Parts: sequence; structure tokens; C-alpha cells
Amino acid sequence: MGVGVLQVLLVSSSRYPDQWIVPGGGMEPEEEPGGAAVREVYEEAGVRGKLGRLLGIFENQDRKHRTYVYVLTVTEILEDWEDSVNIGRKREWFKVEDAIKVLQCHKPVHAEYLEKLKVGCSPTNGNSTVPSLPDNNALFVTTAQSPGLPSSVR
Repeated sequence: MGVGVLQVLLVSSSRYPDQWIVPGGGMEPEEEPGGAAVREVYEEAGVRGKLGRLLGIFENQDRKHRTYVYVLTVTEILEDWEDSVNIGRKREWFKVEDAIKVLQCHKPVHAEYLEKLKVGCSPTNGNSTVPSLPDNNALFVTTAQSPGLPSSVR
């Protein structure tokens, strides 16, 4: 099986259900960014996976928070998950280029995260230890660390 097209999982925005966003959310007190990433993706997108590399840390001066963006390789997809049951959230796989297109309109900063992924997507990294999952699905997770803001702020 050859390496498939790299795809990313986006979820529908809870505020604007016809718009797609990168899954993510705030960190709980005492939580590591990577742990928050895994938890938020499980709650919002209903998938479990293996935390991969940190794509980057994005600082937002206006909102005084920083966002850690990780790649999560999906290993398990649940039929029903917290946000689908509670708020009817949807999820969908997109090719990276298509995901960038749908994000650019209303979430340009999320599109930037994916641009980073394309850049760092060099197929020759010596000994590739990436598990060959169906279509090599990667998933982006953004976790925002906002001092003084409750973690429920989306």
C-alpha cells in the first residue's frame, strides 16, 4: 500500500454550523498542551490517535494567548462522540489544499497552520517510522493557552 493523500480532519463550528474549523480548544489547569490536544479532538471530532510533531506555536498578541498546533495521526474513529450527540457537530476529511480553501474565508489563521504542514511534509525523512494508516490521515489540533480565561471559551 503506497502512501495515500494526506488528509486533515475538520469539524463544523459550533457557532456557525456551515463553517469548518480545526478542532481544538482551551487547556485545563495543570494540563499539558499535547494532552489538551488529544482530549479536545476526542471531544470535538470523536477520534483517538497518536500525538505527532508540534507544527508550531502561534502567538496572538491581541487576544493574549498562544496556540500550540500538533499533528495527530488518527488510529480510531468513533461512531458517536460527545459533540455529535450534544450539539450535532459534524466532521469531515479534506485534502490539505481543500482544507486550506475552506478555512481561508472565515478562519485564515487555521489555514496558516495547514500551510505549515504542507511545507514540512517532506517525504524523505531518512527512516520513516510513520505507521501506514489508511490514507495517512493526519489531524491538526490547536490548543489555546489563554491566561486568565476560562477554558470553556471557544
